[in-house]
Amino acid sequence: MKILKLTLTLLAIIISASSFAQSLSNVSLKAQSLKDWERAKAYTKEYLDAMPEKGMSFKPTPEMRSFAEQMLHLAQANIGLSASGTGEKPIYADKDLEKMAEFKTKDALTKVVLESYDFVINGIKKLDESKLGNQATMEAFKLTANQFEFLNKTFEHQTHHRGQCTVYLRLMGVKPPAEKLF
Repeated sequence: MKILKLTLTLLAIIISASSFAQSLSNVSLKAQSLKDWERAKAYTKEYLDAMPEKGMSFKPTPEMRSFAEQMLHLAQANIGLSASGTGEKPIYADKDLEKMAEFKTKDALTKVVLESYDFVINGIKKLDESKLGNQATMEAFKLTANQFEFLNKTFEHQTHHRGQCTVYLRLMGVKPPAEKLF
């Protein structure tokens, strides 16, 4: 009887694992990536919307970036890193967004940050998923990795810097947006 129960349990585990693996294979990496980037864009917009205009220049300490600079850094990296992953020609390529005063108002900041997300999303839409393993280079930093790694690091980077902005909002007395995992 114990052997039968053990056998049935193992069989159930194998069937569950097989079913799970099959459901994963039905979701393309490109489709999942697009879904995650659309969610990240909406989430970041909530951060931008939450911070009042007077908070654009706020710095938690003098040596830190302002809120606007933090978001402009996120935008510049979205563009630069993802361009290496998608092969798209970067927008704002000749600009240092963090240093540009014209992007440090709430409206201008929101526009450029959301453009950076659109750049990533549109680049992924054009991407041939079968080439995600191809090697790519980011000349500015002498980095070489496959296209998927560049896109993955871009996502990690924007998550990190948006997360830092939680502290900025809290110090300004603003409740940060609720987490959006799915």
